[in-house]
Amino acid sequence: MLKFVLPYWRRLALVLLLSFVSTALALLVPLLARELVDRALLQRDASSLLRTVLLFLGMTAAAFALNVVAGLRYTRVSAEILFDMRLAVYRHLQRLSPRFYAKARIGDLVSRVGNDIAEVQRVSAETLLASVGNLLFLAGSVVMLLLLDARLFAVTLVFIPPALLALTRYRTRLSAAVTDLRQKSADIGSFLVETLQGMSVIAAANAEEREARRFRDRNDAFLRALHGVQLLTYLSGGLPGLILAASAAAVFWLGGGEVIAGRLSLGSFVAFMAYQARLLPSLQALMGLYAGLATARVSLARVQQLMDVKPDVVEAADAYALPEVRGDIAFEDVTLAFDRGAPVLDGASFHVRAGEVVAIVGESGSGKSTIGELLLRQLDPDAGTVRLDGRDLRQLRLADVRRRVALVEQEPFLFHTTIAENIRYGRPDATAAEVQTAATRAGIHAFVEGLPEKYETVVGERGRMLSAGERQRIAIARAFLADPAVLVLDEPTAALDPVAERQVVAGYEALMKGRTTILISHRFLLASRADRAVVLEGARIVEDGEPRELLSRGQRFARLFAELRPAEGGLA
Repeated sequence: MLKFVLPYWRRLALVLLLSFVSTALALLVPLLARELVDRALLQRDASSLLRTVLLFLGMTAAAFALNVVAGLRYTRVSAEILFDMRLAVYRHLQRLSPRFYAKARIGDLVSRVGNDIAEVQRVSAETLLASVGNLLFLAGSVVMLLLLDARLFAVTLVFIPPALLALTRYRTRLSAAVTDLRQKSADIGSFLVETLQGMSVIAAANAEEREARRFRDRNDAFLRALHGVQLLTYLSGGLPGLILAASAAAVFWLGGGEVIAGRLSLGSFVAFMAYQARLLPSLQALMGLYAGLATARVSLARVQQLMDVKPDVVEAADAYALPEVRGDIAFEDVTLAFDRGAPVLDGASFHVRAGEVVAIVGESGSGKSTIGELLLRQLDPDAGTVRLDGRDLRQLRLADVRRRVALVEQEPFLFHTTIAENIRYGRPDATAAEVQTAATRAGIHAFVEGLPEKYETVVGERGRMLSAGERQRIAIARAFLADPAVLVLDEPTAALDPVAERQVVAGYEALMKGRTTILISHRFLLASRADRAVVLEGARIVEDGEPRELLSRGQRFARLFAELRPAEGGLA
């Protein structure tokens, strides 16, 4: 965490100084007890009594004020440090590739970015500053106790080692228990995210009670883990406290005997007991601090696991800026394999001229969508090169590549905001007129104007308030507004019925006109409109040519679409 803390060292140093002064004032307060008893009360000195009371009030008020200022400033600084950490994790997650998210559980990621960092923040804000104060007060109290009566302090000291031994006994067990608790909490979060997204499937399968039982099982496991952590927390903090309380009883007995024998003044004994009374809570707080630090350490370890994931794609230090893009694309002997072993693409080579529309067709799992991910440089090939205008994508600035290459997915992602904001997502500075123009070109403007709130209509989570065709047209409008040089359409009509497909295809044809387009599809209606078709089979390119020509050959392209119904139409 050092790199997150160092930028704030001046503000933290001020907090430490304020805490030091506040602790010094608090340390002087118990000495007033000796003055009060030995001089003011036993010698019946009214002026000494008044002076002692005023000093007590002034020092207590000053210590309180300094403590409040230090606490507020530290809370602000710690919150800013932890936000910097959360932002760093979020930015790191933005750099990770689709293959990471294919394996990760969203609920677990949310738990780590949200709950785990929040736990670190809670411990930092509530515990660490108090621990600094307790540590300073503990050191000062030890000095004062030695000055007041070294023998009584030795009695106190005898009980500290067994208290520390009781603490360390549960240390390892507490860390393991907290780790298990964090995982059980993440399991609940992942379960909720998954089942809430699939609620329609659950209802259709009459699985409500089954899922409720699964929810209860996860909650019961969480409660068992929570109970174990609480028990170990009590044992690691409470048991040492009981041992230290025994030291107070011993001092009462021996110190009282010293006063009765006349070897210790009553005021010194009262001051000693006041220091010891404050010493014990400080020790207990420092011992109990381990429980908080254990949870924070586990949370930090879970966050660090995310930060340790290496991005598949990293921008080169000397990356080349793209002033303009024609849209010429070349795949040169590209090979890519995921963790499952067999390559997704195996020695794929093809060329797309600027402004050309090329359909990538093939059976599911043949590597079609991977071509789009490589073009946006969400992935890098294991071997071979992907070029844009003759330059290796790995030599170009990522921001330039992703500004010039746009992707429209099979199920376009819409944010839970207005239609206008979803359309202008790629160009947040676009005017309302530009948004409406893009919507008109996408064939969605008339529909939007018919809505009560028009372009300010909120589309719901993932755009669920709209039909699949309407979501596709908003995605087309977003692409129109972004005006990319290269367009990648990944199964853009797969979720549409034939009528909706024909309506949306008109929007895509307008969008594709004059720009390089990679059309990934298994739908003949779209593939037939391409200038060329590249056929993938078993991760390799097996055919490349004009759709009409490939169809006449009667080979793989023709067999792929052999089961088409007449309603899907022939070549345009």
